[in-house]
Amino acid sequence: MSLRDTFGTDVLLTGWGHTRFGRLDDESLESLVVRAASEALECAGIEPGQVDEVVLGTFNSGMWPLAFASSLALQVSDHLAHVPATRVENACASGSAAVHQGVKSLLAGTARTVLVIGAEKMTHASAEVVGAALLGADYELAGRASTTGFAGLFADVARHYETRYGPVGDALGSIAAKNHRNGVLNPYAQLRKDLGEDFCRTVSDRNPVVAEPLRRTDCSPVSDGAAALVLSTVPTGGRVDPVRLAGFGHANDFLPASKRDPLAFAGTVAAWQRAMEMSGTSLDDLDLVELHDCFTIAELVLYEAIGLAPRGQGARLLDDGTVARNGRLPVNLSGGLKSKGHPVGATGVSQHVLAAMQLSGTAGPMQLEGAQRAAVHNMGGLAVANYVSVLESV
Repeated sequence: MSLRDTFGTDVLLTGWGHTRFGRLDDESLESLVVRAASEALECAGIEPGQVDEVVLGTFNSGMWPLAFASSLALQVSDHLAHVPATRVENACASGSAAVHQGVKSLLAGTARTVLVIGAEKMTHASAEVVGAALLGADYELAGRASTTGFAGLFADVARHYETRYGPVGDALGSIAAKNHRNGVLNPYAQLRKDLGEDFCRTVSDRNPVVAEPLRRTDCSPVSDGAAALVLSTVPTGGRVDPVRLAGFGHANDFLPASKRDPLAFAGTVAAWQRAMEMSGTSLDDLDLVELHDCFTIAELVLYEAIGLAPRGQGARLLDDGTVARNGRLPVNLSGGLKSKGHPVGATGVSQHVLAAMQLSGTAGPMQLEGAQRAAVHNMGGLAVANYVSVLESV
């Protein structure tokens, strides 16, 4: 079974675009959207007038003055005039929310070609503005002052993990080092430097504690950037081979922390199971996974939530090389959010684009030879909004 068998409609990624992530002082939200969207349309080999719908994922939450951004993509061409365009938001999963919304339009038959964009402009804003905006995604801390922000929330997860299973410092350092090593090969990544395990595992002046036990290398950076893709029901004859969406899943968990086990990531488990069931695949069928490593502890817990390791034993995957580039199931070949950067609304679309590049053999230095099937996981808040997609070569 697959999505196509379930709904009788093929959903293909037929083109994509991606800006560099990082501090992009010369870019605005508009220029990022236009750049990524234009590249995606050109890659897909279609004209703007062939687009039936536009979906834009952006979190914003006060980080950028323009809060009404849905029509920014129309700046690509006057031929996009009067095309339906909608902005969607689901915290750090806003990009995947946009992808899934576009998918549903294709499945509903209201569109045959959808332009999906994820974008965020963050680095111009002060740390206080960015911190307050991101904390708006937390039920307890929204509108309150915090010295550690979301790092503090994920530090709580790390402390819960240590209480239940033992120390995590070395494992988190290994995750950071792995993702930085992978990020060196990603031309879009914000942090393209192999820092090494010793540096990532050690507290120092250059790698201070941000929120015990998380160090600076355990936290993804604030970023600007955009990514876009074209979703179609048939091949568009573009310059890349299309990639098929085989299945998808979405699950939201409760907002109050008191109603969630901090280590269960139960919403991720539900979304993962739904995507696997729809696509008729299992972990053994995957060649790579892009996981939402906003903080290294998130990647460690996600290993266990998706069933790659038993609870409390995720570190074994680092010790035996399972999740390394040459391992049984490479995780975050893009460098993940940790190295690539995390422009909030762009992240989910970026994950889909970079996975599609792997499956179409167009990932350049990042390319994993023979990659045929990948899973993408993107989450908003502390595993509150959870999205999973399974992609496969055509």
